[in-house]
This record gives sequence, C-alpha cells and structure tokens, in this order.
Amino acid sequence: MNSTAIEARGLRKSYGTKVVLDGVDLTVGAGTVTALLGPNGAGKTTFVNILSTLLRPDGGSAAVNGADVVRDPGSVRAAIGLTGQFSAVDKLLTGEENLLLMARLRHLGAKAAKLRVAELLERFDLVEAARKPLATYSGGMQRRLDLAMTLVSTPSVIFLDEPTTGLDPRSRHTVWDIVRDLVADGTTVLLTTQYLDEADELANRIAVLDGGRIVADGTPDELKRLVPGGHIRLRFADATDLDAASRLLSGSAVDEAGLALTVASDGGVGALRAVLDRLAAAGLEADDLSIHTPDLDDVFFALTGATARAERIETKGTES
Repeated sequence: MNSTAIEARGLRKSYGTKVVLDGVDLTVGAGTVTALLGPNGAGKTTFVNILSTLLRPDGGSAAVNGADVVRDPGSVRAAIGLTGQFSAVDKLLTGEENLLLMARLRHLGAKAAKLRVAELLERFDLVEAARKPLATYSGGMQRRLDLAMTLVSTPSVIFLDEPTTGLDPRSRHTVWDIVRDLVADGTTVLLTTQYLDEADELANRIAVLDGGRIVADGTPDELKRLVPGGHIRLRFADATDLDAASRLLSGSAVDEAGLALTVASDGGVGALRAVLDRLAAAGLEADDLSIHTPDLDDVFFALTGATARAERIETKGTES
C-alpha cells in the first residue's frame, strides 16, 4: 500500500532543559509494521505518546490517517489503539468483563459489544479463561487480553510500546503471530522494542532513534548494509590450499589451526561468486564456506550511544 498512515515532521519535545525529541521525522506506510529502536531514554515512548495524543509536542507536526494530533485529536483517537509497556487490564475483573468494559467505553451498543467480545476471545485463544479472574492468568495471557482490548473498536493504526517485555519466548512468538495477522488484515503497526530479533522478525522498516533524532531509517537489510563487518569464511582441505588461497585473496585473515580464511564481503551473491570464481580460476576449491552479515545487534551498537558517549565526555570535563 502506498498511502501514509503516520507522518511526523520536525517533532520536538523537552522536559525542562532535557531535550527528548529534537526534530524527529518519520513516515509510516499504511498496512505495514515500522519498528522504532533505541536505547533507554532515547524518546521512543514520548514519540508514541505524542502520536497517540497523550502528550503535546513543543514543535513540529504529526498526523495519523491525515488527522493532526494537536488540531484534531478526536479523529486520531477514533482511529488508533494503544498498548503500553505495562498491562492496562483491571485485575479485579474477568477477561470477558475487561473487554465488555472497553466496549462500553468505546460506545458500542450492547449487542455489538457482546459479538465483538466473543470474536476477540476466540481470536486471542481466551475463551476458556474468559470468566476466570485475572489472578489466574499468566503474563502472556494478560498481554493477549491487553491486545484484545486495544482492538475492541477495530483501529486502523495500533501503537505497541514494548509489547513483549517480560514475556517468555513462547508468549513472545504468540504476540508476533497476532501482529502478523493484524497487518495481513490491513492494520498499521508502530512498534517500539528493545528486542532486536523482534524488529527483524516483524518490521517492514526500522527507524533507529538516538539522542532525540532518527539516526537511520530503512528496511532491516538496508540497515545491516550500513555496518561493516560482513565476511565469507572459507575452510580448506589442507595447509597448501590454504596458503595458496591466502596469497590469491590479499587482505584476508588466516586461521591456520582451523585451515580457514576470512574474506571481507558485503554478504551479497555477487561478492561470493567473485571469490569462488577467483579460486576456481586458480584451481582451488573450498571444502566448506559460511557467510556472515551484520545483524541488528551490530546496527544498534554502531548507530546508537553517541549521546551517552557525549554525556560521559561532558561529565568528565566538568569533573576535571
């Protein structure tokens, strides 16, 4: 889909002298997942709170489905769902009662509310637990209920602020499947997370927020290509072939004990073919090979932390 669901331009927000957002630009296409990555304190939650009308920006503009978050907050709220870092369910109620309460808050009629609640309980595999107190729910069940409550009004845009924090691996994968199903139905998702594998699994695009600014924005593969460190590792049958290959591929790193050679590469098919063609032309053949490309961990560490380093330098200078 080519339409834009979320658009932020030059968003700014400060708390006293602390600048949290310093001119953030971000565009999110409709029916896609965009993950917002960044270290603690980078401004991810502040950004989501502005887009969901819970905070007013100090400057810049933002719109959801074309509605300005400051001038037309009612239209924004009607279009969105928000799941925060911490579960918003009422633990004194059952799962069904929580959903019915949300349906009433969203002004669904009694019949429509009953039908929607039944649909969501089925969709999120909560039918058997529907009338049980939330004290009996696991963390994963409570998170599924939280997501179900977000979907009572069928929002077209959903903000998920670190939705799988504290969940076990099985529950995390269940939430991932729910997100995939939502996007398959045309829902737009803006996801903040500190789990890099989560962003890699779910996101069509990833924006990296650091020091109040977007320092990188692209597909997971595009971001990985920003970071050096990719290589091909070739293992040979004997030391003679290893020595000949190391002379042929200048600049490669030799592991004599492992009879292996590490050659810098961007990880692309063309680069791999070029290396193998050079070996074949010299009558050499590797017994085994593996390809390493930078992952999102490499991207995260390479692109974030500038603010923290600057603060450490500034503090050191002040102390001296």
